[in-house]
Amino acid sequence: MALIDVVEWKNKQGEVLYRFPENAISMAAQLIVMENQEAVFFREGRALDSLGPGRHTLKSGNIPILEKLVNLPFGGKSPFPAEVYFVNKTEIPNLKWGTKQPIDLQDPVYNIAVPIRAFGNFSIKIKDTKAFLTMAIGTWQAYTTEAIESTIRDQVILPKLSDLIAEFMLKQNVTILKLAQYYNEIGVSGKANILDDFASYGLELVRFAVESINVPQEDESVKRLKKALADKAEIGIMGQDDYKMKRTFDTMEKAAGSDGMAGGMMGAGMGVGMGQQMAGMMGAAMGGAQGAKAVCPHCNAQNQAGAKFCASCGKEMVVAAMACPKCNAKIPANSKFCPECGASTAGGACVKCGAKLQPGAKFCPECGAQQG
Repeated sequence: MALIDVVEWKNKQGEVLYRFPENAISMAAQLIVMENQEAVFFREGRALDSLGPGRHTLKSGNIPILEKLVNLPFGGKSPFPAEVYFVNKTEIPNLKWGTKQPIDLQDPVYNIAVPIRAFGNFSIKIKDTKAFLTMAIGTWQAYTTEAIESTIRDQVILPKLSDLIAEFMLKQNVTILKLAQYYNEIGVSGKANILDDFASYGLELVRFAVESINVPQEDESVKRLKKALADKAEIGIMGQDDYKMKRTFDTMEKAAGSDGMAGGMMGAGMGVGMGQQMAGMMGAAMGGAQGAKAVCPHCNAQNQAGAKFCASCGKEMVVAAMACPKCNAKIPANSKFCPECGASTAGGACVKCGAKLQPGAKFCPECGAQQG
């Protein structure tokens, strides 16, 4: 077994920790710890002594813990059975976090559950080396920067992410679709909420940033939310009354252009009726600017006051009248029943000779017989 005489780690930027690959380190070996590094002796999953920057000769005289680790003599030297871990004490920047699957959040403005995806970055610094190594090696079994990054993301950041964003939206009363305006604020709030979690692992959370919060555009709830937002903006521009009238016109236009049964009904006459109704609504909306209107007695279309013929159906605006045979109310000449008393306006037949009688006749003009 070859004994190792020099133990060191020349770390690259962004690397968090390094486990020296050999455990046959000789007594009197040189342990070189670079600036912003710390070396920790580990044995059987337990952190022992640690050394800061500098060149250290592994002797029991200057490192008391070694006396407990030295076991069998080996060629005049003693093999060193503990593992050595190096950690980088500088800031580890640009670590990534992000949702693997969309998470559902309730929009506080429109009360619609919407799936979101969120992404960002964070940076850390190791403050308590032993606490960090105990968690990373003993619990997480994470020996590389990539493993540590993914473990922090999955076990520390993401479990709190939905609550973090939901709490911010509720406090600010902001819809999910406008979160892009608040990335900085969400990052500051998020950092404050998870600082203690990082500290419990011996880490300082130096930076936490939100880069993107987006929604699946094809999701039906997202489409509903976007429509609600567009409608709200349109109401703000047009005003409540004009917006309602526009929606009515849009509905009529959609019905007029529809296929199938509705289209057939429109072709059979519904189109005319709805067109007349639309004309009436437009006339009513513009009535204040154009003066009083007259309603056609045949098709109910709005016409200018004093018009003799309807501009929509062409029929005469004045309808001939007659008296109800029972109550004498003035009613349209072609009425079959009186709108006042409900009596039939149709003539009857003589009870004696069967001759046709005028409505309300008390004697037959043919035989003179009294009726009723």
